[in-house]
Amino acid sequence: MTAKRKLNISIFIIWLFNISGIIGIFVGYKDWFLSLTWLHLLIYLFLILWNNDFKKTVLLSLLIPFAIGMIAEYLGVHYGLIFGEYAYGENLGPKVYGVPYIIGVNWAILTYCTAALSRRICRNIILSSVVGATFMVLLDMIIEVSAPKFDYWRFKNDVVPIQNYLGWFFTAFIAHILLQKIVKVFRVKISLHIFIAILVFFTVFLIF
Repeated sequence: MTAKRKLNISIFIIWLFNISGIIGIFVGYKDWFLSLTWLHLLIYLFLILWNNDFKKTVLLSLLIPFAIGMIAEYLGVHYGLIFGEYAYGENLGPKVYGVPYIIGVNWAILTYCTAALSRRICRNIILSSVVGATFMVLLDMIIEVSAPKFDYWRFKNDVVPIQNYLGWFFTAFIAHILLQKIVKVFRVKISLHIFIAILVFFTVFLIF
């Protein structure tokens, strides 16, 4: 199968799941669709790997933000470090010591996608890591509004501290530096569609 055909199929799948989820939640199937969030993210991960021909380098590099994310989230959930005091709900699937394993997948997906976009903006690894981390923080600011009502996670007293955004930035910056040192060629188009799809999904529920 050609790279272009892979990309076209991937784009179709991304928006099929995204639009179906938005409509499904609006028409009354909120609990069912949100309970499948973990599957949605695994599909994004699969599409990234598929469009990279399942290259071992890409797969291994994605383990870096996965591990960094899981460790940072563990410290946050159990000790209130990095992001503040919060706890995960039930809609992100099975947990490892209080942290859904899919949240590590989410860190891997977002780091890869924002790295692909930021590398198109600037080639310097420090600057592109700053840009990529900033993209992730801006997206997180939108996601935080829906996270509690979607039973993803909830901060103490339902107040998202500034510490969360600072923690996101510095954790993402480290993940970007390490990922970008390994991955030299990114699939920009698939990354752009995944990032925009996630942005659109949470922006819709930010507005309505």
